Amino acid sequence: MSLLNRTAGALYRRPRLRLSLLLTAPLLWLAVLYLGSLSVLFVSAFWTTDSFTSEVVKVWSTDNFHELFTVPVYRQVILRSIGVALAVTVLCAVIAFPLAFYTARVAKPRRRPLLVVAILTPLWASYLVKVYAWRLILSQGGLADWMLKPFGLSGPGFGLPATVLTLTYLWLPYMVLPIHTALEQLPANLLDASADLGARAGRTFRSVVLPMVLPSAAAGSIFTFSLSLGDYITVQIVGGKTQLIGNLVYSNIELNLPMAAALGTVPVVVIVVYLLAMRRTGALSSL
Repeated sequence: MSLLNRTAGALYRRPRLRLSLLLTAPLLWLAVLYLGSLSVLFVSAFWTTDSFTSEVVKVWSTDNFHELFTVPVYRQVILRSIGVALAVTVLCAVIAFPLAFYTARVAKPRRRPLLVVAILTPLWASYLVKVYAWRLILSQGGLADWMLKPFGLSGPGFGLPATVLTLTYLWLPYMVLPIHTALEQLPANLLDASADLGARAGRTFRSVVLPMVLPSAAAGSIFTFSLSLGDYITVQIVGGKTQLIGNLVYSNIELNLPMAAALGTVPVVVIVVYLLAMRRTGALSSL
């Protein structure tokens, strides 16, 4: 019997060993590259920078974190970034519910796959192409101004509303898809039973549909919230003078690396807290 056959037989008789060998590479990648880089980020946030040479001084200090929570500019940017992420998440949920309900329950079955593909199609385009397309739409004299001009209005231009609008467009498919899947799996007899008991559409939505779809919506919100919180390119292109956490991290990398690391820990902590909150809704099991 060859060595290969003996090895295959040994692995076949030991399923736990086989599973361990299969998981070694991905777990090693997770531990070394992902968790290791986060550890380095967290440790370097406690270093300082020499004010004269701009060199990193590897001396333990909490000055960076103290500055984050005492300097008004940093506090405003952190709160603004969280507010933008929450606003994008809420807008995506409000838009995704009726859209997903139509694709999952109203449209003809043979058209539903085509509608899902149409919703996912924007994800196939380049990120920068989509953002610059919105820059053209929102620019002065652009499509937004042209469409609103008959009503005596103008487009939002560049700024915080443009950032929220663009991010909502970018991450909307991540909210539509899980809600569509949940609505598609919703038993039709539950809706019929609710109607037979005299419940109107609003009551059926609150008492039957929403509780069953909420975990999937929470799962989608994890993507929309985290992606919006860590984004820094969109705000640079359509945000005007608006500053978010990502912009401050990018601008401090060359000038003050420890401060950039301290700023970079804020989204990580916020997202961990958000994940713990969403875990109570069953969102993680819906991913």
